[in-house]
Amino acid sequence: MSAERIHVTYRLSIPAAQVVQRAQLLAIEQSIETPPEAVIDQRVLDEVMARVERIDSHPDGTSLAQVSLSAESVGDDAGQLMNMLFGNSSLQPDVELVDFDVPSTLAMTFGGPSLGIDGLRRLADVQGRPLTCTALKPIGSSVAHLAALASTFAQAGVDVIKDDHGWADQRCAPFAQRVAACQRAVGKANETRFSGRTLYAPSLYGTHSQMQRQIELARAQGVQMLLIAPMVCGMATLNALRREHADLAFLAHPALGGNTRIAPPTLLGKLFRLFGADAVIFPNHGGRFTYPRAVCHAIAANNRAAWHALRPTLPTPAGGMSVERCAEIVDEYGHEAMLLIGGSLLIAREKLAQRARDFVAAVRAAGRPVSA
Repeated sequence: MSAERIHVTYRLSIPAAQVVQRAQLLAIEQSIETPPEAVIDQRVLDEVMARVERIDSHPDGTSLAQVSLSAESVGDDAGQLMNMLFGNSSLQPDVELVDFDVPSTLAMTFGGPSLGIDGLRRLADVQGRPLTCTALKPIGSSVAHLAALASTFAQAGVDVIKDDHGWADQRCAPFAQRVAACQRAVGKANETRFSGRTLYAPSLYGTHSQMQRQIELARAQGVQMLLIAPMVCGMATLNALRREHADLAFLAHPALGGNTRIAPPTLLGKLFRLFGADAVIFPNHGGRFTYPRAVCHAIAANNRAAWHALRPTLPTPAGGMSVERCAEIVDEYGHEAMLLIGGSLLIAREKLAQRARDFVAAVRAAGRPVSA
């Protein structure tokens, strides 16, 4: 196979007798998007048109079709890669994007995480254990309330405090005021700590140009980490911001990730990583979402696996997690992970400070090496 081709795996849910023809139509749809008989340039047929490389039938009645696409059709645009992987075909209900790989040259063009796991550890001054993360909720809160929450969490030693992904520029807590107040609260708490450093990650929203202004404002306050929802704002936006702000960490949120037929280990495990997410939030099994255990483990494995020369991304299981599950979650994902607990802390109300300290202590105890 040519090194300059993108290799993609699709799951086809159709009768076995139709699979070969359906796979060929899929290859055409995801490349030249016109009947081959209409193409007069032989080079287009030989090099640009996608090829069906292999088809495997499975006992569940589906088939996996391996298709190779021309890297030429992508250029260096993240949105175009998404389009060529699963643009038109996402509109067809019998196909799912299961996996993909790109040539190393294209992988390095997109670049992956600028900081990755090691860089996040340096920012938070944390080594040898999983990281902790929580969220500022609920939407509708005042700036003063959010800053007080941030102060409580930072004083408890939580490593990352992110905005809830629903925060934008609401009148109750405008972006500029919210970021300044929360970062100031976190900064004051950091000044009193003997080790470690809490990072505050405000939520980006709107267009690329709006996000640029938000980042500059956040930088001026000392922010070093940002929350972004790539499926809301676009993969190309994530990748552009990663290139333009390579010294900042990007925490990717999975919102809208369930509105496509892209396998979660591919979307959250590989695509978010390829385009620049330093950490990726995903819904862990056993919470308020329905991802199976094997899918969650596959997401984390893809975040951290050796892949071209890309830095690994920090998997961040979340979604209805509790302090009582910390040992179990650390046992599953190991030290190279970040545990995100939000509502389960906030429900403690007046005992929030103690509950946050319990969270930090539970993760540290679970991540402590066992004595020989």
